[in-house]
Amino acid sequence: MNQFNMADMFGKISDMQAKMKEVQDRLTEVVVEAEAGGGMVKVKANGKRELISIELDKDVIDPDDKEMIEDLVVAGVNRALAKAEEAAKEKMQEVYKDILPGGGLPGMDMSKFGL
Repeated sequence: MNQFNMADMFGKISDMQAKMKEVQDRLTEVVVEAEAGGGMVKVKANGKRELISIELDKDVIDPDDKEMIEDLVVAGVNRALAKAEEAAKEKMQEVYKDILPGGGLPGMDMSKFGL
């Protein structure tokens, strides 16, 4: 590989890193919502897998059944975080599909790079 090609390759890597940083910075703008208990608990999270809000339906609030609320909150949070992770992966894949034709390098596990 000649020097020109190496410089070009490093330039592409630098471009990809800059785009990845930009997308990571914008992941707070990606908001997903998940429900549990047939909509009695609604949870919003962002693409950085941070919780934004938890909304409880008044009918689910029963002081005598604290465990049910706890279980529904856990279920809602887990669903929201799973959706947030998937949304983040999709955004990150947009970055490297433009730079690495075919969606990556054969045999390379891009998940190690947050993709």
